Amino acid sequence: MRIYFSIIFLFITTMFFAQPGIKYSTTNKKAIKLYESGKSHYNLLEFEQAITTLQSSLTKDPNFIEPHLLLSQIYNETNQLDKAIIKLERAMQIDPTYFPTGFYFLGEMYLSTGDYNKSYSYFMQYLDSSPRDKKTISRANLGIDCCQFAVKAMKNPKTFDPINLGDKVNTANNEYYPCLTADEQSLLFTREIKNSQAYRGSHEDFFVSDKVNDKWEEPYNVREINTLYNEGAPTLSPDGQVLIFTACESIDDTYGPGRNGLGSCDLFFAQKSGNQWSQAQNLGEKINTRYWESQPSFSADGLTLFFVRGKYGANGISNQDIYFSKLVNGQWQKATKIKGLVNTEFEEESVMIHPDGKTLYFSSNGHVGLGGLDIFMSTLQEDDTWGKPVNLGYPINTFNNENSLLVNAQGNIAYFASNREGGYGGLDLYHFELPESVRPTPVTFAKGKVFDILSYKKLGARFELIDLETGRTIIESYSDSKTGEFLVCLPIENDYALNVSKNGYLFYSENFSLKNHDPTKSFTLEIPLSKIRVGNSIVLNNVFFDSNKYELKSTSKTELNKLATFLIQNPKLIVEISGHTDDVGTDSNNLTLSSNRAKSVVAYLAKM
Repeated sequence: MRIYFSIIFLFITTMFFAQPGIKYSTTNKKAIKLYESGKSHYNLLEFEQAITTLQSSLTKDPNFIEPHLLLSQIYNETNQLDKAIIKLERAMQIDPTYFPTGFYFLGEMYLSTGDYNKSYSYFMQYLDSSPRDKKTISRANLGIDCCQFAVKAMKNPKTFDPINLGDKVNTANNEYYPCLTADEQSLLFTREIKNSQAYRGSHEDFFVSDKVNDKWEEPYNVREINTLYNEGAPTLSPDGQVLIFTACESIDDTYGPGRNGLGSCDLFFAQKSGNQWSQAQNLGEKINTRYWESQPSFSADGLTLFFVRGKYGANGISNQDIYFSKLVNGQWQKATKIKGLVNTEFEEESVMIHPDGKTLYFSSNGHVGLGGLDIFMSTLQEDDTWGKPVNLGYPINTFNNENSLLVNAQGNIAYFASNREGGYGGLDLYHFELPESVRPTPVTFAKGKVFDILSYKKLGARFELIDLETGRTIIESYSDSKTGEFLVCLPIENDYALNVSKNGYLFYSENFSLKNHDPTKSFTLEIPLSKIRVGNSIVLNNVFFDSNKYELKSTSKTELNKLATFLIQNPKLIVEISGHTDDVGTDSNNLTLSSNRAKSVVAYLAKM
């Protein structure tokens, strides 16, 4: 909130003092001359000289309002909020009608310190002054709601016991913006490093820590991506193979691999193969603009990217909203604002889409909270809009700015950065148990390797997880082309077909019935693929019939559609389809039943 307040305060008071024809609140010429000198120092960002000169002005006339106002602004901009409050309150005491918007700013100031009673009082005084600025009126009304909400929230605190990730991950430097693989075995985060050879004397780099025996190991530098510029706000695909991050400079090779930006900050991506990352590439003009794009979150389905876009101007970044883009046939579509009740006329940032694909966590100062940026949760509705945000509550949220929340796949543990006491210095990474009321739908995962059944060569293959009921693709991913390793999320609520395919090979199918599944139990799969050649066969694990019947169930369509596509792509193939039954019934009846089931499959394919 303090950053937001500084920007607005600077904008309004500068306009106020710049208007021609305004008479000063004093006739003391020496006081006026000193004030104008102090204002000149301020305009040159010479804050110490400005403070001294403005204080001298007040010795000539203690009731001269303008020096009090400008001193309040300078103290606010230099993070001396207590002094800023004192000066602004003094100006309002001298003449409440001279600058009534000061009541609004005092409301914001006290909200940012957690003094909800005084904040409420000043917001009310501002609204009683018959203001005209619609945005400030809206903000004051929101501030009143925040004060009332905060008092109630603090009387009903959530259980909150943050645990530091330890001295292997955290250092005296700042560590923040964590992201995890779905199995929680690899943690990638941003670390700020002071380096005199860097572009601005310090820079942000990515580090990765692996978990061994349930403990985080010494992190290693992601050297293929990092430069002496800043790399920050990363997001990983659930398998850790795709990294999307923010970089804010268009650079040459002086400080690392060249990057071509389209605006003030752009989103870039890199692909991992084995242990090697590719060179980072700009995501392109469908995602990036001349504005500020940052804080990405890549969905577990591999098809949707969420991020924050804001406008960068003389007073910083503003008008931040959450956007998204879909990946269609390997191409990102033009990004648009998410629909629903999440974005406001104020600031949204630090978005995180949970692997369940329908729970969004984000920070905002535009919804009712405890002041500053609070963390909220929103759920995807049936009409593809995002529902009314839910505040995560106190003390997860406070009057300070809270952001950068990460929630694990199971939905019970959250990670965040904090500079709270007891850490190792600056911002440290912590985790805590997420209250049940704000948990997402749990997600488990399947991991393993894909290989050639004869040569055991590791293969890069395409994975599709498909909801058997709707036929909708839930997850799309690829195994590592060098190691054959894969990791895919499995939402726990429906029955799914897993299809693994690679050109030149027969596809592989698996079935997961995950209704009422324990999310702590994951799956490990060894997936052998057979080359397309005479005599090789595959088992269709997702073709279903009722007991002792041969009519295809609707849940079979997904698998048979895949088979039809495979046959169309390989028109020279001649295949034999055999049916199977269980061991209930006589051999002759089962033989007839299996034959009829095979005929049902052939009949379905013939219609395609």
